Amino acid sequence: MTNLETNEQPVGISREKASEPTLGQDPIDGFRYNSADFAALEWEQMWTKVWLVAGRIDQLTNSGDYITVPIGSESILCSMGSDNKIRAFYNVCQHRGNQLVPAETGSLNGGDFTCAYHGWRFDADGTLVWVHCEEDFPQGSPCGKRNLIEVSCDTWGGFIWINMDPECKSLLDYLSPIAEHLDCYRMEQMKRTHWVTLEGDFNWKVVQDNFNESYHLPFVHPQTLTTMNEHYSACQFDMYPMGHCRMMMPGGGPGPQYKGSYEKTFQGLKEDFAFWDFDPSPFKDDLSTLRIAMQKHKRLLGAEKGYDFSLYSDEQLTDHYHYTAFPNVSFSMKPDGCIFLMAYPHPENPRKCFFNMWYLTKFPEGATEYYSNSMRDWVSIDQQVEHETGLAGEISCGHGIDQDVAIWSSQQKGLSSRGYRGEYMPYQERRIRFFHENIDRYLSSSLDH
Repeated sequence: MTNLETNEQPVGISREKASEPTLGQDPIDGFRYNSADFAALEWEQMWTKVWLVAGRIDQLTNSGDYITVPIGSESILCSMGSDNKIRAFYNVCQHRGNQLVPAETGSLNGGDFTCAYHGWRFDADGTLVWVHCEEDFPQGSPCGKRNLIEVSCDTWGGFIWINMDPECKSLLDYLSPIAEHLDCYRMEQMKRTHWVTLEGDFNWKVVQDNFNESYHLPFVHPQTLTTMNEHYSACQFDMYPMGHCRMMMPGGGPGPQYKGSYEKTFQGLKEDFAFWDFDPSPFKDDLSTLRIAMQKHKRLLGAEKGYDFSLYSDEQLTDHYHYTAFPNVSFSMKPDGCIFLMAYPHPENPRKCFFNMWYLTKFPEGATEYYSNSMRDWVSIDQQVEHETGLAGEISCGHGIDQDVAIWSSQQKGLSSRGYRGEYMPYQERRIRFFHENIDRYLSSSLDH
């Protein structure tokens, strides 16, 4: 990982291989994706005890700004307090249980959260400040007593994280070591330029299974074969004690198993070449040298193009660093952004979930518009992203992720079949088994959180 030009000491993310965990052989049966009882166990024993993403910090810029996020059967309210601290609460009035805030986002503008049922008012810090007929409570005024119930809340990477377990680990302890790895991307400086939420007819684990393996790439994403080396022999897979995983896949050109034309590779990387003023023609007869050449070129022109790559290794300038944060988040890191992927369980039907795709763009310094190669779309730093919602298949998550979504419904049908006898996986898919075994650690209450 030494800098190719200067031979300096390594920078960027450590590529040290994590120790391989000992994995079991229990079948990953279809009931895990279909059973209401299993989903209920997941909710009580896991979802309420892990750190979860609620939103982006830049959604809350002023005192009184707020967002709400549905997570399973709960609604979580996050607000910026009078002290400029972000707090999270269960979104429920402490009078008689009415859901307090129906809107997805908004601002109090100096006012209070007011319950639509009986008018109880809570300030941005969650304190009950006014009730109707305050003198009529024989047990004493509820003001200052029946405040909103706070949920553990912290921030990292530009994200707002919450945890419903009052005795949870700190966020950074929970995210270790992937938080330390990803800090160099400075996601807090990225802007969310795509925001899509789908209701899918598939269990949330179908999503996370998919992003814990790359075995499907040649068949679901055939276009990737021209621009990256997806073969397992070229990739590194790591699994970490808290349940998180990593995959590193070479990019900037195909692997040695690629037998297609150089024209397809050049077409797949066309916009990247154009932005970086890179002439690929000298490499048409030997695509294996393209990746290193691109790394050198990006290192040389980084500052001129508005990027500070001083915290990136050379591999990070071309390769795909894909992290899954247990239980439900994926960070697919690119030199110029992140595909953020997240699934939450449906509150009633285990065969459904809500799948979120955000694209976070790292704009070059001084740029107001940028072509996102990952999204095949021009994005603007000045345009406020709109939240698109709908059913799977009705709205787009971008070309690559749409290909994933298209397969999940049929997999859920197969997982519901009497004919499914459990998985039969190659070694390269072991992150899936690791993922399920970590779920089981929570369900068995054997995890010391």
